Amino acid sequence: MGAGRALALMGFTAAALVAALGSGLALGLAAQPASAASAQVAALQVGLRAAGTSPGPIDGISGPRTLAAVRRIQARRNLAVDGIAGPATRRALGRRGRPSLGSRPLRTGLTGWDVAALQFLLHGRGFGPGGFDGSFGPNTDDAVRRFQSAASLGVDGVAGPATLAALRTQRLTATTPTSAPDGPVAFLRPVPGPIGDGFGYPGGRRHTGLDFPVAAGTPIGAAGRGTVAFAGWNDGGYGNLVVVRHRLGFETWYAHMSRIGAVVGQSVAGGSVLGWVGSTGRTTGPHLHFEVRLFGTPIDPVSRLLTAISASEAGGAPTPARSGRPLTCRPNADARPTPDTDPLRARYGRCP
Repeated sequence: MGAGRALALMGFTAAALVAALGSGLALGLAAQPASAASAQVAALQVGLRAAGTSPGPIDGISGPRTLAAVRRIQARRNLAVDGIAGPATRRALGRRGRPSLGSRPLRTGLTGWDVAALQFLLHGRGFGPGGFDGSFGPNTDDAVRRFQSAASLGVDGVAGPATLAALRTQRLTATTPTSAPDGPVAFLRPVPGPIGDGFGYPGGRRHTGLDFPVAAGTPIGAAGRGTVAFAGWNDGGYGNLVVVRHRLGFETWYAHMSRIGAVVGQSVAGGSVLGWVGSTGRTTGPHLHFEVRLFGTPIDPVSRLLTAISASEAGGAPTPARSGRPLTCRPNADARPTPDTDPLRARYGRCP
């Protein structure tokens, strides 16, 4: 989805956005690729979630779930149900519908649309505060200070014009554990073959995952045990997309599929077939785009990938999904017992 359409969803024209937020942000959005996520859309999603609607993951992409959530709150507040988050709809979001990013310095104790947009910008640079709630608390303060230090700015925890300008323009990503956090979770490789474009800024563009340039029709295996949280079309550039929710806040994303082979709510194990490699969405050819997200923030998957491929040990064919027959395995000693507790390593559809 282009930046112009994302702005239209929020009721902005390019000129109005320049007037409201300053030309720096408007130019930054215009320069992004068509599949780029928007901090403004992310702020809208945070406001919708706080209002009790369900816009889906906070991903900055104005897809069908975000549009449906806008329509729901418009109907609830007796507004024109047009799916456009204009001034009246933003007022209906309360304090998380205002003010616009750049209208005030942001510091601890503030809440609003601008704080949510700041949090999304920080996570896009690898300095995520651990989630998006539109409230400037200790985690956001820490993220701002870490970014300011890395960007050679004055470290005061206040996101003023200089900090926002650096977030919008500098090619800076975190090299601290925020981009590769320590932990017990590791994943199988979802397809055989080498990694193409990596995480970060290959070719000067923001890339939130790994690309596996393998042939169209190659089966895609789940990278570990979990539950399918999304399976369908994403019009933000991912095309046919499957999202698997794992334990401890992790998700894996599998994009550009030619065909989806999983359904929402399905329990999967390492090697369960999720779909087949294709070239749907924003692509230049067949490949799998694979992401690992921790509490909604994309992280570099490389440090969490095992050398094993997500396929059965015998003949290399991915393990079929086992609907209705969930595995029962001992829980990790280091994790609280939960319904989706996993062994230390992602596995091949069997207990270790």
